Amino acid sequence: SLEGATRRGGKFLNPIATQLTGFNKTIPILREYIGNDAETVPKIPLGPFTTDISIYKKSPATGLRITWVGHSSLLIEIDGRRILTDPVWSERASFLSFMGPKRFFAPPLRLDQLPPLDGIIVSHDHYDHLDKETIKFFAGKNINFYCSRGNKQYLEKWGINTSFITEMDWGDSVMVGGDIVVTAAPARHFSGRGIFNRNTTLWSSFVIKGPKHNIFFGADSGWFPGFKEVGDTFGPFDLTMLEIGAYGKYWPDIHMGPDNASNAHVALKGQLMMPIHWGTFNLSTHAWYEPIERLLQYAKEKNIGLFVPEPGKPTEVKGMLNSEW
Repeated sequence: SLEGATRRGGKFLNPIATQLTGFNKTIPILREYIGNDAETVPKIPLGPFTTDISIYKKSPATGLRITWVGHSSLLIEIDGRRILTDPVWSERASFLSFMGPKRFFAPPLRLDQLPPLDGIIVSHDHYDHLDKETIKFFAGKNINFYCSRGNKQYLEKWGINTSFITEMDWGDSVMVGGDIVVTAAPARHFSGRGIFNRNTTLWSSFVIKGPKHNIFFGADSGWFPGFKEVGDTFGPFDLTMLEIGAYGKYWPDIHMGPDNASNAHVALKGQLMMPIHWGTFNLSTHAWYEPIERLLQYAKEKNIGLFVPEPGKPTEVKGMLNSEW
């Protein structure tokens, strides 16, 4: 429902019953990883990618421009405002600096090269979306953070002033920069940065609506009928940004993959679809390029226009497909 997340016994619940990966699946998952011969990490390194930061001096002609930093980290320029989503600049999406999933390519621009921001969205607390070292860079800077319920604790601990943090429940809306409305919407996922605090903080998707443009940042979610409800309530969308990577047979409920992501785009009444959450970290057993190859096929079958900018390249949102990188 769009009326706020339900909590039971101190844990947030998904909009519909959801099977998470528990200890009972650990052995089969490990077996799948060990016997896996897919190219999960690019044999030929990707990039390097760079960002021409002089582009930010000039407003996008269309009013909507996206820079894909990688994974779910996006610099969104919408109707004169700039919003950064789930910023992860660290080399690894992990609680350890020397172990865990490593980036396929370095961030195309440094944190200190970012143009002035109007807000930062944090969808949930997983390491590939909420990165301690990246957040610490913003400590002491006057930038507003908008995060799902329960995530304020991390931001405060890492130096963000509490007066710059707004926690949001599903259905909550805030004004960003005076004319952009950001609304937290449901998602079907889970949370936790350790094995003992699972689902004690909330996960969300976000509707970002400006005077001219209306876009949807899906963050992480499995398929659920709520996409249609969001589309009916807040759509149609000029652009949907939906996760297509890190799917697997042992966690079908919490990640969509390209087939269900393209179904979500249709349910949301999206015009163009931007695939995110792929091509940056090895988080599953599929080949690193498989999500985009499959999406290209589904997009053709379902008549979906794709927006696939090169990493680090500030790109105006028009119907386009640049899959050569």
